[in-house]
Amino acid sequence: MNLMSRLVIGAGIAGSLLTGGIVGAAIAGPLAASAATSPSAAATAASPAAGSGTFVPNENATHEAGESAAREAQENAGQFPTVP
Repeated sequence: MNLMSRLVIGAGIAGSLLTGGIVGAAIAGPLAASAATSPSAAATAASPAAGSGTFVPNENATHEAGESAAREAQENAGQFPTVP
């Protein structure tokens, strides 16, 4: 292998690594940013004592406003909701 082909192969490898890093950052960057900002909303939701195994519905007014009638019926029956 001569010097020119080594340089071309090295440049190709470096370019593919750089492209992969950019694509990975573009995909994973927004996911990590949104995951870091949303736990505060999840922490305020009503939850049962740890390990109790019972379903406790979220009766917060803002949650109830966007909830379907089928989901509310499941929550009122003490079932884990399976509909949006």
